[in-house]
Amino acid sequence: MLKLTEQQFGQKTTSWRPSHNQQPGEQFNYINKSIVFYEDKNFQGHHFECCSDCPELSSHFSRCNSIRVENGNWVLYERPNYLGTQYILTSGEYPDYQRWMGYNDSIRSCRVIRNTSGKFRIRLYERPDFAGQMMEFSEDNPNIPEHWRHPEVHSCNVMDGAWVFYELPNYRGHQHLLERGEYRHFNDWRSNVGSIRRVQNL
Repeated sequence: MLKLTEQQFGQKTTSWRPSHNQQPGEQFNYINKSIVFYEDKNFQGHHFECCSDCPELSSHFSRCNSIRVENGNWVLYERPNYLGTQYILTSGEYPDYQRWMGYNDSIRSCRVIRNTSGKFRIRLYERPDFAGQMMEFSEDNPNIPEHWRHPEVHSCNVMDGAWVFYELPNYRGHQHLLERGEYRHFNDWRSNVGSIRRVQNL
């Protein structure tokens, strides 16, 4: 659905199961969420299972060359404390880092993605602060430039669900997760928007 309007304005196993670090009032079920990181390709070498958000992974493994997502949808970060290049992974096997479009073997933090079931709705805006032309989507779109006459998306409002912005069409290039909320400036995702995809439970 698309709307267009004009507006003004391995060998050794370790695991980590910390207490839930929710914000006040936030409810989230971590039960059965699991991702396994392997230091070597094809699920070989030292591996580490994580079952919740983890802001610092370097103490558990030195490199990451393959991953099994046992359950849930996850966002991985190249740097600690949820910073740097992002990679969005759904349930499945990733025998080398190219399978998750990785640029290297560095994964330093991860967290579970919320709001991956139910309705999905996102609005893209021509200008910062939700001004100018607006387009609304409720489904994946592999080629935003085909519908969007402007060179960039400058703000957006994620009304329902969790979405991934891709730098290039056909879900390629840098990825950025956007969960429910308002994003008033394109610095929030730091790249062009070539395609968008919902993060859904499989």
